[in-house]
Formats: sequence, structure tokens, C-alpha cells
Amino acid sequence: MKRLVTCAALAFAALLPAIAAAQTPAPAAARAGDPNKGAQRVAMCQGCHGIPGWRTAFPEVYRVPKLSGQNPSYIVSALKEYKSGDRGHPTMKAIAASLSDDDMANLAAYFSQTPLTTAAQ
Repeated sequence: MKRLVTCAALAFAALLPAIAAAQTPAPAAARAGDPNKGAQRVAMCQGCHGIPGWRTAFPEVYRVPKLSGQNPSYIVSALKEYKSGDRGHPTMKAIAASLSDDDMANLAAYFSQTPLTTAAQ
């Protein structure tokens, strides 16, 4: 009997992560944006993010990330973090502050559908 109880307890313990995962609500999906509307607002992004190999010197020297082909949820999340101040780049904070949630979703949709090009392409 003791062996049966031990086996049952081990089986239950092994299932706990799956039970907890089933109880945890999934994060809300990002709002689906309109890539055509995003294309109308993309000019403010292209000055840095559209130049292959671009490095910025303010506030420090670093390579500017490419946005083409990026996951739209990541772009929206990053823009919201700049807008809230959780990310600290001053230029991006100013740009994100001017964007509505719809603008962010539209830009993310545009960039996610734009193929990433590399030097070999």
C-alpha cells in the first residue's frame, strides 16, 4: 500500500507543471495591424532602421537593429516599452510617445511582412 501511495504521489508531482500551465491564462494576442497603414507611417523608422549596417552615435555607438521580418508581437512590445520608459533610448522614446496602439500594430504588421535582406541578397 505504501508503494502505491508513493507512486501516486510521484505521478501527481510529475503532472503539476502541466496542471499549472493549463490554469495560467495565455497572454493576450497583439492586435492585428494593417501593413498598408503601417507603410504610410514608416518614414520615421527608415532613417535608421532602413539603412544596412547603420550605426548611431547617440547616446552611444551601436548597430541599429533591422526591423524587416521581425515578429510583430516583439515590435509592438518594444514600442510600448519605449513609450512607458521601460526602455531608455531617447530617440525611440520620443518616437514611441507619438504612436497610438493602432500605429504600433500597423508598423509591426508592415515590418513583419517586409522580407529581411542581407548583403548577400
